[in-house]
Amino acid sequence: MGRKRKGDAVSGWICLDKPYDLTSTSAVSRVRRAFNAQKAGHAGTLDPLATGILPIALGEATKTVPYLVDADKAYRFTIAWGVTTATYDREGETIAESDVRPTVAEVEAALPAFVGEISQIPPAYSAIKVDGERAYDLARAGQTVELAARTVTVHSARVAEAADADHVTLEIECGKGTYVRAIARDLAAMLGACGHVSDLRRTRVGRFTEESAVTLEFLEDLGYEARQSELLLPVETALDDIPELAVTAEDAFRLKQGRAIVLVPRQVEAVKARLKPGSRTVSAMAGGKVVALCEMRAGRLEPSRVFLLESGD
Repeated sequence: MGRKRKGDAVSGWICLDKPYDLTSTSAVSRVRRAFNAQKAGHAGTLDPLATGILPIALGEATKTVPYLVDADKAYRFTIAWGVTTATYDREGETIAESDVRPTVAEVEAALPAFVGEISQIPPAYSAIKVDGERAYDLARAGQTVELAARTVTVHSARVAEAADADHVTLEIECGKGTYVRAIARDLAAMLGACGHVSDLRRTRVGRFTEESAVTLEFLEDLGYEARQSELLLPVETALDDIPELAVTAEDAFRLKQGRAIVLVPRQVEAVKARLKPGSRTVSAMAGGKVVALCEMRAGRLEPSRVFLLESGD
């Protein structure tokens, strides 16, 4: 007989507004304790020095984390001119200084080079693994870290404001794997300046936005029942880009048992019209809740992830 998990079978998402100087792992632990949840996880690490949107999954929602990790994101960040640091943020040691202060016009003229599919070398101080070790651990140990360039997608980039000659604030919309610190590094190099990210805020992850975000303090101040009823977002929130298909109670039962179901031709055509190119993933729904994530093959839905949601989830 399996050991019973500690905590409650709470399932859903919290759109957390992560505070400054807190790790993503610590934020997950505090949210998990607030809900007394059996399990929890986050979709996309946010640096301790960054603030903003950190979606946290509880219970069955953890099964949807991989789908949100791939979602587009938005950032607002400030570059401080004059100093380049080893980490390309305000935490690192100064490695170069310059009197060059790019103007807003110069920054705006340079930004188109950072939009679209671009080649980017991640910072040495990053969570990327090198021979099984995190790059930032190797860098902090004084080792030389050389990371390969990778292709990332930046959908848009704009100057939001410039408080003074020493600072410029940018806003970008980008795909997964994009490093804001690398954009700041490369932009400064293009403009013949030194610079680092002095402030960084993530403003969106997929459907998770600042409008639906809550702080840890607000969350922890609420009573348990209020947290459950007011703040917990549905498991399906992370599946915005996956087409839904309503199934019967009988088919839902089969899917939960791990068995495939056969679709009628009109269902197949309806799903095909909404699938992204190269994707077969479909969200099977019953009673307004996700039953399973399935792969559509030869007119059948084959469950790949099954959700065991209680009626109150």
